[in-house]
Amino acid sequence: MKLHIQDTFNKELPADSITSNYVRQVEKACYSLVTPQKTANPKILHVSPEMAENLGISIAETQSELFQNIFTGNEVLPNTQPYAMCYGGHQFGHWAGQLGDGRAINLAEVVHNHQRWAIQLKGAGKTPYSRTADGLAVLRSSIREYLCSEAMFHLGVPTTRALSLALSGDQVLRDILYNGNPAYEKGAIVSRIAPSFLRFGNYQIFASRQDYENLKILVDYTIKHFYAELGNPSKGTYLKFFQEVSNRSLDMVLHWQRVGFVHGVMNTDNMSILGLTIDYGPYGWLEGYDYGWTPNTTDAQNKRYRYGKQPEMVLWNLYQLANAIYPLIEETAGLEAILEDYKTKYESKYLAMMRSKIGLFTQRENDAALIQELEENLHRTETDMTIFFRNLSRFEKDNPDHGFLDIQDAFYDSLDQKSEIIQIWNNWFHQYSKRLSFEKETDSERAIQINLINPKYVLRNYMAQLAIEAADKEDYSVIDELFQLLKNPYAEQPEHEKWFAKRPEWARNKVGCSMLSCSS
Repeated sequence: MKLHIQDTFNKELPADSITSNYVRQVEKACYSLVTPQKTANPKILHVSPEMAENLGISIAETQSELFQNIFTGNEVLPNTQPYAMCYGGHQFGHWAGQLGDGRAINLAEVVHNHQRWAIQLKGAGKTPYSRTADGLAVLRSSIREYLCSEAMFHLGVPTTRALSLALSGDQVLRDILYNGNPAYEKGAIVSRIAPSFLRFGNYQIFASRQDYENLKILVDYTIKHFYAELGNPSKGTYLKFFQEVSNRSLDMVLHWQRVGFVHGVMNTDNMSILGLTIDYGPYGWLEGYDYGWTPNTTDAQNKRYRYGKQPEMVLWNLYQLANAIYPLIEETAGLEAILEDYKTKYESKYLAMMRSKIGLFTQRENDAALIQELEENLHRTETDMTIFFRNLSRFEKDNPDHGFLDIQDAFYDSLDQKSEIIQIWNNWFHQYSKRLSFEKETDSERAIQINLINPKYVLRNYMAQLAIEAADKEDYSVIDELFQLLKNPYAEQPEHEKWFAKRPEWARNKVGCSMLSCSS
């Protein structure tokens, strides 16, 4: 296995002067050197062939003992220095100080086909940033991260990727609901891949400590390697950099809203500087369309990171990043203009995204009102988001009276044919029919376009839970079945029709399906 290793992060940026691995505050450094913890009985459970190919690893090599040892932390790649990154962050709106890679260890950077990839292990042991934790991860959360990061990529959502999922062979103690009932679970390790794992918090930690020298070094490094088109570092370049981060973050959250993804823990240390979805913890997928839903038990009371508030939370996080890089720019007008620009762009881009979801390819004055009424209707009774928008492709614009029949499978409760809700829906479908009369596409042409925007299959919470429960019994077939299914989320895949279904009632209040915590 010959990887083209070309490390930059741990070559060009300041290192922790202390090389011993113990929990501490790390000053004036972007990272600390850390060796992954050897495991009792590692076993690779699944590998993403696409991600292996991106790294220049053959399928045969993924089945080797060397691959297993490297991607479970039991062997270090030659001439590399694994490390954990130092960063801070706002957690649920409050500055938390130093956080850092508490259970993530970066192995190396690989360049293949002119693309740079950072390789990271999650769950490979303690680092100086582990605080009171053990640096490990469990199979339950590792399956969810492995499946979701690859599924998001195939949905067209900007995301980190995953290469492999492995058992460590160790037992890990976790309190899944933080209710004083810890239990041992199977330990696991996910190999996560991204061009970079830099987060807003990497910049915030230096700003919070008034270490502007290293802040500048890190921002300059980021521009050099990931925003090179912006030119040489200057105050103007830093503003352009912030504008580009804002644009990418906006595009990311619009994709989340489009497919019904709820991140669950949008702290600034979970915001990628590249606009990627990062850190798959207590995430969830909308089943009933609900702006107020959050999957995170920690956020259940305040619902700071609920589905409908995600775009606002991205903006809040961008404000924190603006505050962090302000010392390099020393004027607020440019930063404030970019933040205002985010608000304006969000409104127009959200409207454009929703138009595409319902098959409107031109713009008309009353589109916003039509879409707002649609969203209000979706909230009137529990309505499955994925099924509703997918089935909307069946609508015939010259037959609006048939509209409700097209989407009735999306409702969790059966409705009386004379109910007020059905009448409201019928009224909306008649308005929708009139609006479609201004579009040139035929029903079949519109259906094709809608189905490219609205996925048929997403990683519903209960689906991931079924994979977890099977894997606990050493049956890994459900992991592979879902992995293969989610490679083509917009395709009909009639052989997998069983997964195009509303959440089963047994999953409504089940731990892992409706309730998730940060415990992993």
